[in-house]
Amino acid sequence: MTCNHCKAKVEEALRGLPGVYGVFVDLEDGSAEVDFDDKRVDADALITTVKGSGYAAQVAG
Repeated sequence: MTCNHCKAKVEEALRGLPGVYGVFVDLEDGSAEVDFDDKRVDADALITTVKGSGYAAQVAG
């Protein structure tokens, strides 16, 4: 991700998932922090959504 349009695209896509309560994308380091209900959505769905938006994704850790 290199611009605010990229950031907004990822944030909008993630916020569209059921169970996602908050999204913060950091352009500087290319990371995203997502607050979600793991009973309604899982990490695989988050990753698939980001990849579907055209960006690489993986769980940090």
